[in-house]
Amino acid sequence: MTYFENVSKIKYEGPKSKNSLAFKFYNPEEKIGDRTMEEWLRFGVAYWHTFTYDGTDPFGSGNMIRPWNHLTGMDLAKARVEAAFELFDKLNAPFFCFHDVDIAPEGTTLRETNKNLDEIVGMIEDYMKTSKTKLLWNTANMFSNPRFVHGAATSCNADVFAFSAAKVKKGLEVAKRLGAENYVFWGGREGYESLLNTDMGLEQDNLARFFHMAVDYAKEIGFDGQFLIEPKPKEPTKHQYDFDVATGIAFLQKYNLDQYFKFNIEANHATLAGHTFEHELRVARINGMLGSVDANQGDPLLGWDTDEFPTDLYSTTLAMYEIIKNGGLGKGGLNFDAKVRRGSFEPEDLFRAHITGMDSFAVGLKVAHKLIEDKVLDDFIAKRYRSFNEGIGKDIVEGKANFKTLEDYALDIKEFHNESGRVEELRALLNQYLLTTF
Repeated sequence: MTYFENVSKIKYEGPKSKNSLAFKFYNPEEKIGDRTMEEWLRFGVAYWHTFTYDGTDPFGSGNMIRPWNHLTGMDLAKARVEAAFELFDKLNAPFFCFHDVDIAPEGTTLRETNKNLDEIVGMIEDYMKTSKTKLLWNTANMFSNPRFVHGAATSCNADVFAFSAAKVKKGLEVAKRLGAENYVFWGGREGYESLLNTDMGLEQDNLARFFHMAVDYAKEIGFDGQFLIEPKPKEPTKHQYDFDVATGIAFLQKYNLDQYFKFNIEANHATLAGHTFEHELRVARINGMLGSVDANQGDPLLGWDTDEFPTDLYSTTLAMYEIIKNGGLGKGGLNFDAKVRRGSFEPEDLFRAHITGMDSFAVGLKVAHKLIEDKVLDDFIAKRYRSFNEGIGKDIVEGKANFKTLEDYALDIKEFHNESGRVEELRALLNQYLLTTF
């Protein structure tokens, strides 16, 4: 069966194309530096937003028109797999991602759930034999079901902890079976509402125990994918333990987990934490822990996680600047953790949305590469910090200075010669590159 009969293979037609079902800037075969656009960007399709989201919001029921809407249960799950690989093929998408409950319905017991999961994973496995699309990462949904009301690995209920461990065990087995390049942990309810009823120390200790168990089991079964933590500061809990990258690094270092984990950074989660997307990418990069990206954006007028497809070219450019400086994303990629707006309910809108996101990051890639090639920011920053290349500054950097030597130096300083940061000029240069690179 064909689910998207009005859509052909999406092709690159260039910036002047008027075809809404064509790439304007993303040309997968175009070389940017030492690799192609496809190799740099490693785009992924999010199963949950693309195939299970029905448009439901707090004020209205689902309204999405989908060719599989009339089905239920395992029949629905199988139809979604068929539709997914048709979309992957027509988009020429290199990767996809999913939660366990995205691809198969839960049963009345975990045993029944795993049986459903095995059947659908087998179907996906068969499709992957003839598809170029690979599994970027999978994960376990441990936040939707009421059993996770108090968390999963941080729950006050040991039975829930055990159940969660069993779900992740299965998830790692699925990851190995499907050749996943990563496995993601998002702590949807790993946090607390109030300290009045919370043993924070025990909860964080248990979370660390959980992660160590995952590391041990991955080694046992020979799964060599990268473990990723996805930070988010709030929603659904008020105080989440994975607030941002810096918080996550501190947690991993405290519990001797930093050698096993990197970060999957979501743009919209960064802004919810009060950071820019590029800030979170930079913090991860300079600590050697930038693993993968959930590519989306929020709405500055709304204070929650709106998961919009990325269109902000400033954001995509500065994000790709960090990714290029990182040498790429390794096993990671750019997964579109984004959903079409409720008013964009036609099946073809799924393609238009992905095309928009892919084109936006293609623009960001080209502009960022040109900025780095021309050393626009590198040269300015090097000049700004040049005082640390000689004299007392060099002594500080090389560890030769102490408070006494610095006092001796500072006592007779009569004037300080600071220079302008010229941030407006740099923003103008960024504008110039955005407007003239194509």
